[in-house]
Amino acid sequence: MSKRKKADVIDPRLSGLGFDPALAPADAVAKLRELHAAGAAPKAAIAAALGNLSVPESVQLLSEMETEASGADRREIRRAVFKLAQRGLKTAPRAATPAQPAAIAASAGLSALMSPIDPEGARLVWILKERAQGGVRRLWVLASEAEGLVGARLSNLSRHELRDERAELERRANLRLIDADWRLADFVICEAYNRTPESRRSQVGNFLMIRSEIIAGPPPTEFEHPVYAELAVEIAAEPSIDLLKEPELAGWRMLPAEIKPYLDEVNEVRQSPLVLGRLQNEERINAVAERAIGALMAGERAMLIRRRLEDTAYYLLRSGRRVQAGWAASAAARIRDGADPKRIAFFQTFVRAQLGEMLAQEQQREHEEPRLIMTPAEAMRARMQRSQR
Repeated sequence: MSKRKKADVIDPRLSGLGFDPALAPADAVAKLRELHAAGAAPKAAIAAALGNLSVPESVQLLSEMETEASGADRREIRRAVFKLAQRGLKTAPRAATPAQPAAIAASAGLSALMSPIDPEGARLVWILKERAQGGVRRLWVLASEAEGLVGARLSNLSRHELRDERAELERRANLRLIDADWRLADFVICEAYNRTPESRRSQVGNFLMIRSEIIAGPPPTEFEHPVYAELAVEIAAEPSIDLLKEPELAGWRMLPAEIKPYLDEVNEVRQSPLVLGRLQNEERINAVAERAIGALMAGERAMLIRRRLEDTAYYLLRSGRRVQAGWAASAAARIRDGADPKRIAFFQTFVRAQLGEMLAQEQQREHEEPRLIMTPAEAMRARMQRSQR
């Protein structure tokens, strides 16, 4: 079979759902769009089929699919896009959805300010809207990775009051608020609201109502982060572990409950009564660290890490640190594209540093608090010392 024929083989799952590659290209794309919308077929199979249909409609559907894809699906979509580009069909700039122009027009006069994310994952977001009678309306929000939306309130301020409050906050908290795209700020706070536990929703129950007073349109469910376009060149390079030295990330700590199971395993290795060589102990500890990297960099936790890296890249870029911003965007892109974190030095260093920090804290507590019970390893060493006297 020739290379051309191999490339054109259709996934049998598509054929079973009624897709016929013999249809006119535009009709074939329409059928694939229907299957994609219904979630009836694998995205990778649809992307591969689109790569064989050299019409603009294929490029448009692939572009739409890419915004919601990750991992192997995203890579297959990119392969199809590249394949069509070789035939002269380039991806056009993504057009706004029909609902966007009206919402953006109605939200004229909006701007935003954002703080860096603190070590516990909290940040301050201000969305501002100019008032016809002067001054601004400010939507003040405190958002947290762990707790979702912590607080939200709406107030009217004069320009003078806004400047004074910003200056006082920056002086007192020793931080800098950056000017931000209000759409990104809106996505950040709406995503935080969606993560807010039901038990705490009553405390911010009027959030959607006060948001609607300054922002037209429903809360966003998707947003393509601007750092991927703004730092497209830098993203191609591997993220540097030096990023962890930046003040915005140097104090970053995962929740103790997430780290503790792996910390307990490390302690078991250290306290084991088995007499093992140093290299054998290191191998066992490395195996624990590998499992920790795989588990802590997956699922919802991976998404939160990606969001923090994206927003930190945005903050660093607007603080004049483009190189460091590129490292953060590159790390976020690796998560977005489904790369194996165990093969990326940045994530290995990050998770190992988390384990090392908590281990050091435990050792410090043990040193400060006298213990009446020996570990098995300590008991064995004590017996050996007594027998040698």
